[in-house]
Amino acid sequence: MDSIIFDLDGTIWDPIDTVLLAWNSRLKEYSQITKKLTRTDFEGTMGLQMHDISLKLFPYLSEDVRTQVITECCAVEQGYLEKYGGFLYPQVEKVLNKLSQTYQLYIVSNCQDGYIESFYASHRLGKYFQDYENPGRTGLSKGENINLIIERNNLSAPIYVGDTEGDLKAARYARIPFIYAKYGFGDVSEYDDEIEAFIALSKFY
Repeated sequence: MDSIIFDLDGTIWDPIDTVLLAWNSRLKEYSQITKKLTRTDFEGTMGLQMHDISLKLFPYLSEDVRTQVITECCAVEQGYLEKYGGFLYPQVEKVLNKLSQTYQLYIVSNCQDGYIESFYASHRLGKYFQDYENPGRTGLSKGENINLIIERNNLSAPIYVGDTEGDLKAARYARIPFIYAKYGFGDVSEYDDEIEAFIALSKFY
């Protein structure tokens, strides 16, 4: 093993409460949307790309309006995340600091362009990561983005750490081991290893 590629939401942090504040502040401007989004609504979208999230949250809106809503909400969201951050899982910085002394660390997340940068800005953790990728920037699937990171950084033996079935499928697509973060948002059908908490990654020190 020479490197660790991480998912972000449900693996390194839980941003939902901040994202809810941001989105609901914008949604009140739309008369077609009659109810506030809840934490449960967002938990059901974890791991999906933005187009699929919009379909799940706003199936009753036209595609044009959905696209507009998602675009505006994401723009507001980035400002909120930079200012307020999210909930970092316990011991995240301590573990990243130690891991980065032995392994190259990366992030591949199914998010919009600018989201990972907001995470870096709010929690000052960008210094531990060598590179990152997302479909908002590349238009590629998570598995393809994992491969892009592998190729771009000449990785020979990476693993992927994530919390959803989509993360598992992405790791399988890239043909690398999958470590299941059981404390996150999703359930998976299989895994190569599991961790009960982020601190459990200390076994790789």
